[in-house]
Formats: sequence, C-alpha cells, structure tokens
Amino acid sequence: MNWLVYHIVSGHAFFTGACLLVVAAFLSKQIRPIFRRVTAISFLVGAIGVSVSSTAIPYWYYGIVAVITLLWIASRHRKQWSRWAAYAFAGAWFVAALMELPYHVTPSLQPTPTRTITIIGDSVTAGVGGEDASERWPSILAREHELQVQDISHMGETAASALKRVKSHSIESSVVLVEIGGNDLLGTTTSSQFGQDLDSLLAHLAVKNAQVMMFELPLPPFYHEYGRIQRAVSAKHHVKLVPKRVFLSVIAGSDSTLDSIHLSASGHILMAKCVWRLVQSAFDSHQGTTP
Repeated sequence: MNWLVYHIVSGHAFFTGACLLVVAAFLSKQIRPIFRRVTAISFLVGAIGVSVSSTAIPYWYYGIVAVITLLWIASRHRKQWSRWAAYAFAGAWFVAALMELPYHVTPSLQPTPTRTITIIGDSVTAGVGGEDASERWPSILAREHELQVQDISHMGETAASALKRVKSHSIESSVVLVEIGGNDLLGTTTSSQFGQDLDSLLAHLAVKNAQVMMFELPLPPFYHEYGRIQRAVSAKHHVKLVPKRVFLSVIAGSDSTLDSIHLSASGHILMAKCVWRLVQSAFDSHQGTTP
C-alpha cells in the first residue's frame, strides 16, 4: 500500500494536518516574506490533510474551529487581533488533536471465564471462495491459541445481513469480535441506513454476556459520516473500537491481499496474529486450559 494512502486512510493525516495548522498559526506572527509563504503553505497542506482524513470530530467542534479559523484569517489585517487570534487558532487545533487521540489507542479486554470467541465478519474473514482455498484467520486463531471459535462470517455481509445471520445462531462466547461495515461503506448503503443497521446489530449483541470489540472502518476521503456513526453507535452499546490503522497494518503488505482488500494466505496469518494481540488479555489467564 502506498504510504500516502496509508497515512490518509489510517487517520494519521489528521494529526499531520493539525500540526501544520498550529505551525501556520505561530508563523503568521512573523513579518518576513519567507515566513508568510511558509505560513500559507502550512495552512493549505494542513487543511487538506485534515479534510481528506475523514476524521469524525463532532460537528459542533468543527463549527467552533471554523469560526476561529475565519477570525484568524481576518486578523491578518487587524494587527491588534493577530496575536490572540493566532493563539486561539493554534489552541483550537491542538484540542481537536487531543479529542481524536483516544480513538487511536488500541483497547484491551478484561479476563474472561472461558476461551471462547465469536467472530462476525464479511469476506475479509470468510474469504472470497473460488481458487482462494487458504486457511482463514479464525481457523488459524483457534488452532494456534486453543480457542473455541464460532465463525459467523459470510462473503458480501453488511450490517443488515449480519444481524439476520446472527439471529439464527446462539452466541454464548465470552468475547465477540465484529468485522463488518466495508460492504456498507463501498456499496449502496447510505450513512443513515448504515447507522440504523449497525445500531440494531450491536444492540442485539449487547444483551449477550460478552465483551464486544469492533474494527473501526478505514475511511476514504470525505466519508466522515460513516466513521461518526460507527463511533457513536459503538459508544452507545459499550463496544470497544479497534483503531483503523490496526487492520490497515495487515493489508498494507505487498503480499497480504489478493486485491488490496481480501486477504491472501499470508494475509490470513498476519490477521490471526493481529487479532490475537487484540484479544490476548481476555484469555491469558486460561492459557493451556481446555475451552
């Protein structure tokens, strides 16, 4: 995967952009022409970085930042305002970065009474069939770590179809891992419909006596709303979100995927290692015991 694509889709571009905007704020107080040019470049590149990162900062805070940004731009012609406007502008983007930072910290699970896990996924988990006959990562996870894995994954799964499939199964696992949403994002599901479907799915899982963890969707530029909805619904149902960079780190390798999304044999091995790091804290105390 191209490093720039990774930087944008992982959400790291938001922090780069915010840093450049803070730099622009402090350089704007300089009067030499070279600093003015650097200020303009920093502001432009920073604004682009923030925009294309699809970071789901709350709308109300984006509104505050937009007003402060306009005041900062206007202050360039009002020297008595420029100092405080620059501080406010830099502070607003620093706070925005602090608001986003928790979503880039990998969550952990509490120890569980059994070595059982249910996996709900789409073709990233189930595979694409046909000539792709490699062992899937849920099977690798079960074999290598003595876990009892209930694999409820299916090619082409969406949040809506996953709910229907889950309702036909009895889930008794102590951990539930959800890898759903890519087909909604890249398909015809609107953001509002995705929100309703995901809410129904997570509400159904929330009544189970299990810890639920979900992969956050890597978002193309200007798909903020899908990320905002996923975060809100996950928080509502106390679902732990795995930062988008975690899944991206698996598919970023040149031989990890068949088509830049679906996992190859080596990709399934990497995914199994990745998932084990995510859930290991739940099962460490049961290492070597029978599920």
